Amino acid sequence: MTSQPSAAELAKLEEELDPEMQFRKVPHGTALIIGGLLLALSAFHYYTAGFGLLRETTHRGIHLAFVLGLIFLVFSARKSQSAIVHPSTLLRPGGVPLYDWVFAVAVAVSSLYVPWIFEDMVFRVGNPSTLDVAMGTITIVLMIEATRRAIGWGLPLIALFAMTYAIFGTWFPGIFLHPGASWSNLVNHLYLTSQGVYGVALGVVATYVFHFVLFGVLATRIGLGRLFLGVAAAVAGRFAGGPAKVSIFGSALFGMISGSSVANTVTVGSLTIPMMIRLGYRRHFAAAVESTAATGGQITPPIMGAAAFLMVEFLNLPYASIVIAAIIPAFMHFYGVLMQVHFEARKNGMKGMTDADAPKLSEVFARDWPTIAPLFALIMVLFTGYTPYLAAFWGITGCMLVGLAQHRAASALVFALAIGIAAPTEFLRVPGVNFAFTAAAFLIMAHGVLMKSAEGRKRVDDMIDAFILGAKYAIGVGAAAATVGIIVGVVTLTGVGFKISWIVTSLADQWARGVSGLIPFFPFDLKSATLFFTLLLTGLVCILLGCGVPTTANYIIMVTVAAPALGMLGVNPLVAHFFVFYYGVLADITPPVAIAAYAGASMAGADPFKTGNTAFRLALGKVLVPFVFVFSPSMLIMAPGFTWTELVGSTASCIASITLLSAAFAGWFLAPLAMWERLLIALAALPMILATPTSVLIGLALASPVLLRQVVARKSTVEPA
Repeated sequence: MTSQPSAAELAKLEEELDPEMQFRKVPHGTALIIGGLLLALSAFHYYTAGFGLLRETTHRGIHLAFVLGLIFLVFSARKSQSAIVHPSTLLRPGGVPLYDWVFAVAVAVSSLYVPWIFEDMVFRVGNPSTLDVAMGTITIVLMIEATRRAIGWGLPLIALFAMTYAIFGTWFPGIFLHPGASWSNLVNHLYLTSQGVYGVALGVVATYVFHFVLFGVLATRIGLGRLFLGVAAAVAGRFAGGPAKVSIFGSALFGMISGSSVANTVTVGSLTIPMMIRLGYRRHFAAAVESTAATGGQITPPIMGAAAFLMVEFLNLPYASIVIAAIIPAFMHFYGVLMQVHFEARKNGMKGMTDADAPKLSEVFARDWPTIAPLFALIMVLFTGYTPYLAAFWGITGCMLVGLAQHRAASALVFALAIGIAAPTEFLRVPGVNFAFTAAAFLIMAHGVLMKSAEGRKRVDDMIDAFILGAKYAIGVGAAAATVGIIVGVVTLTGVGFKISWIVTSLADQWARGVSGLIPFFPFDLKSATLFFTLLLTGLVCILLGCGVPTTANYIIMVTVAAPALGMLGVNPLVAHFFVFYYGVLADITPPVAIAAYAGASMAGADPFKTGNTAFRLALGKVLVPFVFVFSPSMLIMAPGFTWTELVGSTASCIASITLLSAAFAGWFLAPLAMWERLLIALAALPMILATPTSVLIGLALASPVLLRQVVARKSTVEPA
């Protein structure tokens, strides 16, 4: 099997391919200052996760001050300037423009202003002073600019439009008319209350997302990603189209520790994309397979994307419940991609990996089993009822112990710790336990430095670099979360969310009445048809919004405006949020801003737009999954009214519909499919989303002519013995 690139090589790839990682090149001295600030940000979150969070507003304010201030230091105003190292001058201290230093300090001060005046907030909300409005204006304006630099124009433009709507409400027609707000009132709502910038989105990033991102980086650094890739190659590599299936299986496993689509694409794709190309896959298809599978990391337990942690706050549910609910939808994502890849491999006669390329499972585990200990510890803490950030703290500490010490001895310690946590002795509540194990990790680090061992220093450097890299991953999503707070704040201030919900449900009801009157054997009753069209509209908006907005922002916006519409039709909140979440994942492979697909295309030397379109097509194999769990909520396991009968029935129905739809897109089932066959089995997949015996029978009846002809066609193409 091809050797895995080093951590430094992977980090370089990500920086080249991910817009959120394209940092400004600066002289060595400035790089040390910026690195120190990034390390301080990670250290702050690591400490508070294990030893107690600060007061809510203070914690969010410190996080925001670091994030926005760092963005102005590490992202150039223009991407074209990022790769140029400028010398230090009077107007460019440390190679960074003077105005960026001013912006960094100004936004840090204005971000910390709200925590500073917290004791007087009760007198200020609704009656802001001139200084309050000035500080709020600085924060909002510079935050939008910071978000533009970090993730592009999409989200800032939506935020600007939202503020325009809030101020000029009297100019809008019909149902969107509202009295409008003054700039002072808007700043008051967005800056001084918990409904805007300092709202739930920022809080979740500051208390959950950052810690799990840091754990994922550390886990990858100690070799857990290599273990997952080895397992994937050993299990799936020898089947037809082997490297493509390794890509899917590897992305699923790597997705357990990384909620970043680009990181997943780069890490797994660095091995699988070249192997797919050597096997005969077209370059754009190889890149599309990897990027499509990689996006599933955001919905793969136990460590999902930021949106999963937002669900914890929005729904007031334990994170463990979200993890359990995500298991089957995550499986369906990878199954959908797998089916299309399998049919593509059969259609083109692709073979699997050779014995020389595919490792043995026993050898993989013998080499890397110790690296799974921190993940085991994290899961044990998570499912023992403690907070997600405390689970992440123990996972990070476990990574430090395993990465700094001898792997096998440290892993035995971490496994013992995890078992102790799971025991009914309230292990983590014993005074000093957090301190003792954290101290052990830092003593090992100090030993590596003081003993002047080359290996020890290398391990210490790896851990420090991982802490810095974790902060780099987090600043982009931190800025996006704060800017999304503007959109959420405008929705709560103007009530536009309920207006949009009313429009969507009214339009869906009209469509339902029209279609049910035209089609004699329409499988939906009026209520189900209205729900179906509401879901269809919501899914389409999620996909369109994903063209220019990251997954997390997509989820928050759609939950704010679409979840009420689904709630009006009786959809459980957990189900509604998962529907939006599942479709929002498509954002990273939705052209024209498909960053995961473009990352894969760059690695494969393929056309980016063609790769994005192919990745989007591959993802459509599982497009019916959210519809199935809306009509059969038991598929999420944690939804109210769960029954095993409904779970088994809906899962089987979903698998059948994905298989038929994937075959229709690929043009192959058991043999080549004619166009009429592709259309018929795609149509047959639709009734199955209801997951009732009648709907499944209708689907099978529609598909039966194609299935019978495929069996005959396959027999006729089999060569005689």
